[in-house]
Amino acid sequence: MDLILWRHAEALELRELSDDLDRALTPKGERQAQRMAEWLNRQLPSSTRVLASPARRAQQTAAALDRRVKTVPALAPDGSVEGLLHAARWPDSREPVLVVGHQPTLGLAAAYLLAGQPLPWAVRKGAVWWLRAREREGVRQVVLHAVMAPELTG
Repeated sequence: MDLILWRHAEALELRELSDDLDRALTPKGERQAQRMAEWLNRQLPSSTRVLASPARRAQQTAAALDRRVKTVPALAPDGSVEGLLHAARWPDSREPVLVVGHQPTLGLAAAYLLAGQPLPWAVRKGAVWWLRAREREGVRQVVLHAVMAPELTG
């Protein structure tokens, strides 16, 4: 199974709004989302399930893909690693799953899957971490397939 973790692109600061879920992308964030979406659309199979946080910035980031997106409350900014993995059906999903979400959950999930413990790893705004579960000689492994930042996609 492929699990692609995509942190939402750059958004307005919380101090500019009263509700964290209403934070929109900045113009720079819109460009980051578009660049990453173009790269992802060249890489991802059409069968990829796209899941996104209900936060406006995550919805706007996911919309750049121009694919069907399922909003999952468990992926909200206060979500957990367990909630993310359950929503993605890790590691048993038959199709790749792209999750558009937030820090620190994305970094904690990547660390948990790659290092076996939820460490405070940082995922940059607009960046993608692509993980792959595979089985070798009866042992399930997690492989880091790619890490990509928006500015490297061109």
